[in-house]
Amino acid sequence: MSIASTNLRAARSLPWGILGLGALTLACAPFFALGLQSLGAAWSTPEYSHGPLIPLISLYLFARELRHAPAHSSPQHTRWQGVVVIIAALAVAAFGDLAQIPDIVTYALIGWLMGVVLLVMGWQAGRHHWKPVLHLIFMLPLPQILYWKLTIALQLISSELGVALVRAFDIPVYLSGNVIDLGVYKLQVAEACSGLRYLFPILSFSYLFGILYRGPFWHKAVLFAMAAPLTVGLNSLRIGVVAILVNSYGIGQAEGFLHVFEGWVIFGAAIAILSFTAVGLQRLTPNPRPLSEALDLNYTRFAPELRRLTQIAPSRALMVALGLAALASAAWLALPRPEALPPARSDFSTFPRSIEGWQGEMRALEPQTVQVLGATDYLNAVYASPDRSAAVNLFVAWYADQTGGAGIHSPEVCLPVGGWEVSNFGPRSLTLPHRASFAVNRAVITKGLNRQLVYYWFDERGVAMINDWRAKLSVIVDGVTRGRTDGALIRYVTPIGPGENVSVADARLTKFIAHSLPRLGAYVPD
Repeated sequence: MSIASTNLRAARSLPWGILGLGALTLACAPFFALGLQSLGAAWSTPEYSHGPLIPLISLYLFARELRHAPAHSSPQHTRWQGVVVIIAALAVAAFGDLAQIPDIVTYALIGWLMGVVLLVMGWQAGRHHWKPVLHLIFMLPLPQILYWKLTIALQLISSELGVALVRAFDIPVYLSGNVIDLGVYKLQVAEACSGLRYLFPILSFSYLFGILYRGPFWHKAVLFAMAAPLTVGLNSLRIGVVAILVNSYGIGQAEGFLHVFEGWVIFGAAIAILSFTAVGLQRLTPNPRPLSEALDLNYTRFAPELRRLTQIAPSRALMVALGLAALASAAWLALPRPEALPPARSDFSTFPRSIEGWQGEMRALEPQTVQVLGATDYLNAVYASPDRSAAVNLFVAWYADQTGGAGIHSPEVCLPVGGWEVSNFGPRSLTLPHRASFAVNRAVITKGLNRQLVYYWFDERGVAMINDWRAKLSVIVDGVTRGRTDGALIRYVTPIGPGENVSVADARLTKFIAHSLPRLGAYVPD
């Protein structure tokens, strides 16, 4: 046998399909680098520490489904849908890269994986494997604006239910926002105690239960829908139990090992409740199964499915996808990246202490508040009126970059956490000298006998906005078109004196805004 024929036979025996798929992955990698870096950072936090387990579970689900997939290759003409999905995912990822929004890139990554499944298996077979791919959503961090809204909501609900449990034991307790006052001790239901770190793992397990469960579709829907109320209920139970133990045995019960141990107990309890629910739902069927049969867990044959990866057939669609991805990556890497220079601005430490007779006192925030705020620079000052009859608090948080998890926290979300009740919330038009009318958010907030009037808005590179969703969208658009993602929250607050008409407080705020706002131009760039 000649050397040439030996080399030809060796070349034919190479797994060209899996090699082509590997080359496609490498060609597409530059588009997803930002998202993968963001995932790694998110998985290092307690809320998303479960993240690395999600791809393994998805792989398990995919391997199980391969048992029923046809062994023969799909027709070549059914693979082109995968090429379209892959190119569309790369386009979305490129947009996320340009806007510097990692969340967009990570969601595009899941779309790309679905495209790879369609490319390798063909449309007819691949479209049935959407469940393992969709499960990957549970490994992704929430967009920042959703994260804060959900965290605050869970904090407040868990606090209310936890305090209800404490009161059921005839223990005197007072709740102000997310602060549980037991008299001698005060417990703050902080961000870490919101229950968010349990919600995503429990959602993932509920989804897994729904897939593995043998029964009607509505049973599966019930198992998945239980995740959110289970998280809230069990986390509230955890908070209530901690408060009862603290009341009886001291503040040490809320710290250290017991705090962590209770978290694991809650997570295990949620899985147990899901299991008992699955058994209970089976009782509603004509032929109920035990849990060991109600959940399709009888699968241990991973080796045959893994061997199928080496049998991926090369196809024209795979070669086209590889060629397009390689060209796109080459163009992407060669594309000049404009250097994002932060806009020139003055530091808030130099902001005037005296404004048209109003005398200001600068006040530093608590370190914990500064950490949660995450602002690049902030101003927190209280200005007394010239006659010292009233005061106005001016607070500005400026962010050089509102992507990658950083961004503005809306007072609409944060005020209730401090125990303030918000009323009369709505937009108000401000007309100031030398400036066109613009809208601000206006609210009257109450805590006990204290009332305050609040004006606030988002300054997004010179444009005043009152809607946090619109503000976030503008960051994405300007990040792509202008290369800027900076912005600020501007908030004015004044107390409403006993017997004082709210219109008087409105006039006071409007007057001080007219004096102070022009001075902010050097600190909040247009």
